[in-house]
Amino acid sequence: NQHIRMISEGSCGIHVDLVQKTPGILLSRKLCYAVGGMPYQMTGTAKGFFMQIFLLDVVKMGAFSASIILFLGRAWDAISDPLIGYAVSKSGRTRIGKLIPWIVFTMPLGVLSYVMLWYTPQDTMSSAFSFGWYFTWCCLFDTFMSVSPILSAYRMGMEVFTTLVGAAIQGQIVGVHHAKRTHVCSLQNGTQGPSGNHTDSLDDISDTLQNTRRAYLTGALVLGMLYFLCCLMLFLGVKEQLAPLSKLDRISVPYLTGMKMVVRHTPYVWLVFGFLFASLAFQMAQGNFALFCTHAANMGAYFQHLVLILLTSATISIPMWQTLLVKKGKKTTIFIGLSVYIPALIMISLMKSNLPIFIIMSMLAGTSLAALYLVPWSMLPDVVDDFKVKNPSCQDLEPLFYSCYVFFNKFGGGMSVGISTLILHFVGYKPGACKHNTEVIYSLQMLFAPMPICLLLIGLVIFCFYPINEEQRRKIQDALRKAGYVP
Repeated sequence: NQHIRMISEGSCGIHVDLVQKTPGILLSRKLCYAVGGMPYQMTGTAKGFFMQIFLLDVVKMGAFSASIILFLGRAWDAISDPLIGYAVSKSGRTRIGKLIPWIVFTMPLGVLSYVMLWYTPQDTMSSAFSFGWYFTWCCLFDTFMSVSPILSAYRMGMEVFTTLVGAAIQGQIVGVHHAKRTHVCSLQNGTQGPSGNHTDSLDDISDTLQNTRRAYLTGALVLGMLYFLCCLMLFLGVKEQLAPLSKLDRISVPYLTGMKMVVRHTPYVWLVFGFLFASLAFQMAQGNFALFCTHAANMGAYFQHLVLILLTSATISIPMWQTLLVKKGKKTTIFIGLSVYIPALIMISLMKSNLPIFIIMSMLAGTSLAALYLVPWSMLPDVVDDFKVKNPSCQDLEPLFYSCYVFFNKFGGGMSVGISTLILHFVGYKPGACKHNTEVIYSLQMLFAPMPICLLLIGLVIFCFYPINEEQRRKIQDALRKAGYVP
């Protein structure tokens, strides 16, 4: 991808003779570069699948307060992305490069804020203190992590793999305790004995809650350590070098002018909104998956395993989509890949308490998730290429393209999970309760399948109007070659 600036000249612990010409970038260099994208996906996956149930059933925060945190936190995350992207573009070069310092200096703060996000300071927090605590750390963490997607959009294969790593670590650490709590709740719901038995059940739930909180903190510490190690590998193994015809210097275009140019580029608009609605669909189903399995499908003891199966399927199916993308084109592949998600959601929502069906459909949903990770991000460089052809005098706006792309994705994700939690508040969701009313169960069913399917269909319609097909993409590449951008 000629738009990504961080082309490695070094490698992890290997000295390379820069005078000797090589036919391509060594695998070791690519791996060092790719590792830098791991923290963003590891932590993002953990938040996406577990943050909602953590706030509601572990912290026992009110659904209304949780919805504000989940929405405003993502909204702030979305707003900070274009600002960080512009700041990166405006920054000058240093001895270690232009982009690497941003990762190096935000890494310690990012690790700290992520760990504190999953830490419960005390058992008897007031509602105001609890809201302020988690909202503050959520905003701080998202701000520091805004640097990562701007600098690492190329590393999609490694990032998809690390979604599996993040979910596996967080899910397997906390899943045992969620399963135990589900078992205790089932015993309590079925207990008709004397009051002493009821008191014992409450004590068991309290003990399980404490263990679950410690498990979430343990998972955060493990992912925080991996965050540190990934950034260290990136720092030691990658050096920046200029892309063809790029100065990699401070851009001279004012922020608002650059933003106007980006959002007025028609192919970019169609791609962004198609990706927005598709991402909304996936994130709404993802955000409600744990609650749906726990309270609506009687699968609370298995949801962490289902998440692991889903993401394993996504990782394995990446080569399949890459092959189809090359043979059939990106636009055709995105329609096939996203359409697979619809029957998977329908079957999961209808076949309750059926573990084999859940496993099979989770695998199918995972293959569709891989298409969402791979194809829209592979379409974005084509849009940037088209912009370069049509605006040859305006270069080095790639960070704005990528940051705005992430902005809409994150803002949509915040809307989906925030609105979902707000709906649960109005239908009477009780944080930490073992049993919920029929309105809550029905709402979880609607939030998991029918609403995401409608959003996904809207996204597919928008993708129909995306103008860059394979023929147009080849014309763009030919124009870039004539201009000297592509060898």
